[in-house]
Amino acid sequence: MRIESLRQRLRALGAKPCHEARVLRAWAQAQPLDAGTRRQRSEDFLPLALREALPALGEDLARLARLQSEHPGGDGSARLLVALTDGQTVESVLLPRDGVCVSTQVGCAVGCLFCMTGRDGLLRQLGSAEIVAQVALARARRTVRRVVFMGMGEPAHNLDNVLEAIELLGTLGGIGHKNLVFSTVGDRRVFERFAGLPPGSVRPALALSLHSTDPVLRARLLPHAARIDPAELVELGERYARATTYPIQYQWTLLEGINDSEAEMEAVARLLTGKYAMMNLIPWNSSDGLGFRRPARERIEHLAALLNRRGILARLRDSAGQDVDGGCGQLRARAAAPRAQRVRVAPRTAGGG
Repeated sequence: MRIESLRQRLRALGAKPCHEARVLRAWAQAQPLDAGTRRQRSEDFLPLALREALPALGEDLARLARLQSEHPGGDGSARLLVALTDGQTVESVLLPRDGVCVSTQVGCAVGCLFCMTGRDGLLRQLGSAEIVAQVALARARRTVRRVVFMGMGEPAHNLDNVLEAIELLGTLGGIGHKNLVFSTVGDRRVFERFAGLPPGSVRPALALSLHSTDPVLRARLLPHAARIDPAELVELGERYARATTYPIQYQWTLLEGINDSEAEMEAVARLLTGKYAMMNLIPWNSSDGLGFRRPARERIEHLAALLNRRGILARLRDSAGQDVDGGCGQLRARAAAPRAQRVRVAPRTAGGG
């Protein structure tokens, strides 16, 4: 479901713009849909047809993103496996310090070699209402002041729905624009679309997944990402950073023996010197069967110190849920495995043997 479809449903029930805004605000902020104000009860404000339809509407919205399982981490995070109306599942993450990371697709077409999400490819896009519903689900559990579009999926491949969700969250949802973080491997369409947003639109902060300064290695690690030279990607990011006054957050998943060399960090320093940017160094979240290793903690801290000495703001950012084996795509893969096994076994049983 898209937010526009929800708006049309409200209008069909007699909602004027002010009524529409009240209901959408309540939903995005995880309040009762008939929530009034200190001075005004809903029965004195909302049209009768709309008021009578609110219970059914609330049930439909709750079904957009239902909690299937929760996996708390020792760092204060919690990985959520979220069921959608068609039986598909995605992952959201309750982050420490009032954040939530949401998914924008079921699966992913980029196919990053170190990520479980892309192993099955892209299954479908999430509608804008399904994206906001993950935030509402998170807000029903804890305070949320920051939303990161960095879960399952590549937001650049679902731009219309992601931007529609961002617009609602940055207005009626009450999330500060710089606290809406659009994470992408890099796609020229993103920069073109962001540059063309109408005046007054919500402009999110931007996180760019870099992972290597070597175009050949980056293409191997991110096989289906748009082919943009890392230096050009940094320049595109810099223009957006200066236009919005939000620094670009570069993401670098550290893989032992692949992109954790001092030579890579020196190349990062050359690329980012003088740029309005910060580097998030993220130790790889181990997944069986992918063939990668996480560098030792001492090595990770050494690389961060090297960048900081070169004047690049570098932070260590452990992927939430490492202690529960809840890296992006892992919960969904484990939940899907028993179903897949049943599908494989059934024909042999039916055939007698």
